[in-house]
Amino acid sequence: MGKYLHMDFSRELDVCLGLLRQAGEVALDFQRRGVTADTKADDSPVTEADRACERLFSEGLASAFPSDGQLGEEGAARPSASGRQWIIDPIDGTRDYVRRNRLWSMLLALEVNGEVLLGAAHFPAFGETYYAVKGQGAWRTGAGGARDRIAVSGKSETAEGVICVNSLQNITRWPFSADLVQWLGRFWAVRSLGGALDSMFVAAGHADAWIEQGAKPWDLASIQIITEEAGGVFFNFDGGRSIYAGNCVTCTPGFETELRAFVAAEHALGLM
Repeated sequence: MGKYLHMDFSRELDVCLGLLRQAGEVALDFQRRGVTADTKADDSPVTEADRACERLFSEGLASAFPSDGQLGEEGAARPSASGRQWIIDPIDGTRDYVRRNRLWSMLLALEVNGEVLLGAAHFPAFGETYYAVKGQGAWRTGAGGARDRIAVSGKSETAEGVICVNSLQNITRWPFSADLVQWLGRFWAVRSLGGALDSMFVAAGHADAWIEQGAKPWDLASIQIITEEAGGVFFNFDGGRSIYAGNCVTCTPGFETELRAFVAAEHALGLM
């Protein structure tokens, strides 16, 4: 992907971050006034805030980049005439959003010819945004405007490691369930705060590994580019590296061998 390293994505990043800030204010306003969730066909919740924020993203991106395609969780779909596609998750963590805690986020990424080259994860309730552009590192901005480069930890021993596992309520659906608790006992600490937040903890060095058993491309696109630009590793249970595989692991390089071995064995078990 070296051909993309010298491309200028500054306008795309400015538009992306601007839309995230706007949508964050919209979502916070809905949350302050109170929202209720409907249940979609896949049993996941959706609110009017999800729909309103996706419309904001879709319309803003179409205006700024009319040739680009779109893929959104709540139905945004626009064919691409440029080889580029914006991938939109208006509210990641709708259950957290409805319960009015701070763990939810908004995810926006740009895929170019099948490779994610720009991504951002915005946490409106915390006033923090994580973002990355291919070849330019990963960054975090805070509510006060401070901008810091982030990087994964240098940890490599499980006895010192913090591992995050998403969707524990569905864990029995996966081959992991038989061995997971005993295996997790090897780590210093275990967390499950929500997909995007846990993954950003890994990218910023606050945790060392994250396992996601069930996800869509809009859940993973931003996470992939931010993780890798922070020096981390992103891979699927089958060993691939795709945002379309439905699952992933992110980790610091020091935990890659351990995590690949665990999910590969469990993936194989699941295919038997």
